[in-house]
Amino acid sequence: MWNWCKTSFRRSAIALSALFLLTSPAHAEDARIVSVGGSTTEIVYALGAESELVGVDSTSLYPKAASEFPDVGYVRQLSAEGLLSLRPTLILAGAEAGPEAALTQTEAAGVRIVKLDEGYTPGEVAEHIETVGAALGREEKAAEVADIFLADVKAVLAEVAKVKTHPRVLFMLQAGRGPMLVSGKHTAASAMIELAGGVNAVSEFSGYKPFSPEAATLAAPDVILMTNETVEALGGADAVFSQAALAPTPAAQNGNLVSMDALYLAGFGPRLAHAIHDLAEKLHPEH
Repeated sequence: MWNWCKTSFRRSAIALSALFLLTSPAHAEDARIVSVGGSTTEIVYALGAESELVGVDSTSLYPKAASEFPDVGYVRQLSAEGLLSLRPTLILAGAEAGPEAALTQTEAAGVRIVKLDEGYTPGEVAEHIETVGAALGREEKAAEVADIFLADVKAVLAEVAKVKTHPRVLFMLQAGRGPMLVSGKHTAASAMIELAGGVNAVSEFSGYKPFSPEAATLAAPDVILMTNETVEALGGADAVFSQAALAPTPAAQNGNLVSMDALYLAGFGPRLAHAIHDLAEKLHPEH
């Protein structure tokens, strides 16, 4: 059943490529854009405006070519000096961009900043595409890209609606050298789990909280969901399941560990439909 979605996506990818070829950069000679936030940078590329970029942040890892631009640092730890050093005419900032003081100082220096609102729904992603398109003077292109994006999402959600099971999924994240975190409600991870036909195993709180062995055991997840980076940091699947708190869970007993690239899984950018499809395929292999 999932193969039908992939065919639909391939057609959409061809349509997007055609849009790229038909659109010429608007004011490319004058614009100097810094894009902050991985999904924001993906939108810039989806609109065919990458020639106007002069810098990105360290989370802008897709497409691979984005990493060739000067790096202004981590999205949540920006500095006005770093941003201004690239002499930008426009900064496109994802909702997570900060600290606010750095953005305020940059704006006070005369740089226009367009900051996207936080959003974990397909409709909000489409709004982000249109907001970036308006900032770049590419409204028509943005409308076309948003329409294709929403059509892809509609197609995959129609397939997800047919699944018979709704596994309990525990999302765990290792954030650098900090403590292991688990996702509650109102996060990108929780939204993705639900969009892919799963149930967040933790609903007692919102946001992310440090991992509690007792709570993890009580959550009784059918599936452990992690980023590829977290699994690697922990030493692989065997190391994940060997943790005392997870060993008695249905997920560990059945070897159900799902991992995906962090930006792909939780970025909520133009690739959202594909990410939902891939996660749903892993959560519902029987479909």
